[in-house]
Amino acid sequence: MSLPRLTLAAYRDGILAVDRVTLARAITLIESDLPADQPLAQQLLADLLPHTGRSLRLGITGVPGAGKSTLIEALSAQIEGSIAVLSVDPSSPASGGSILGDKTRMESLALNPRAFVRPSPARGHLGGVTRRTRETILLCEAAGFQTIIVETVGVGQSETAVHGMTDCFLLLILPGAGDEVQGMKRGILELTDIIAINKADGDNLQKAADARHAYSSALHLFAATAPPVLTCSALTKAGLPSLWKAIQTTANPARRSAQALAWMNETINESLISSFENQTSVQSLRRTLEAAVRQGDITPLQAARQLLQAKP
Repeated sequence: MSLPRLTLAAYRDGILAVDRVTLARAITLIESDLPADQPLAQQLLADLLPHTGRSLRLGITGVPGAGKSTLIEALSAQIEGSIAVLSVDPSSPASGGSILGDKTRMESLALNPRAFVRPSPARGHLGGVTRRTRETILLCEAAGFQTIIVETVGVGQSETAVHGMTDCFLLLILPGAGDEVQGMKRGILELTDIIAINKADGDNLQKAADARHAYSSALHLFAATAPPVLTCSALTKAGLPSLWKAIQTTANPARRSAQALAWMNETINESLISSFENQTSVQSLRRTLEAAVRQGDITPLQAARQLLQAKP
């Protein structure tokens, strides 16, 4: 059973007082798909907007097993001030909710009084982030968190959305370049601000050095100004001071203006699609046209045009 909604003032005052329980409940409100929750959620964001924008926003992505959660926990020792970690978990196929794996993997950080760890379900949303990650960042900023880290589900062509909401985008990879260089997705490389080769310890030291050289050489083929490639070890903490310094140097809050406009346009597109699909006339006609398309009686283009011309 879900907790009853608080008043607008209770949410706002609790967040500004850095009450973590209220912050968690506010994030739940923001993530809600219930239409009745949207006016309160939007008003809360509007009230808190003057208190946002004063954090360093870091996005971290990488293939499963690259050690994203372990690195975040180890890197937190290099970060002064409060930290909020927004980790996007794979969704439960049964409930659609978060599996909460990251809170388990970052157990000591979750218990750190200066940290706030919030796992959220991806629910199939592309971009490696949840549908409301941007809004959650604002809530955490209003609560005074000075560094906000967004950890995505995993690397892929669609994972680059995190670049559109952070000041620095870090790609975490494993030692052993070889054919991996050929398999790197150009879309990610063009947006990456820093590449970090994790697990550069023990028998992997030489592999990590070789991987750094291979990635550095390959990146010059994509852009005139290549992102820095660093090696580190979340296990031994080697290279973490240099990595954090590079993050601070590379972080570019100036790109937030363009990000805000992109967010507005994305919201408009989502609202138009939702409004269109919720029309009764469209829903009825769509079922008929889908059957016709499956049977080959009409082309997908013709079906789409008929739907777009349907009267409310």
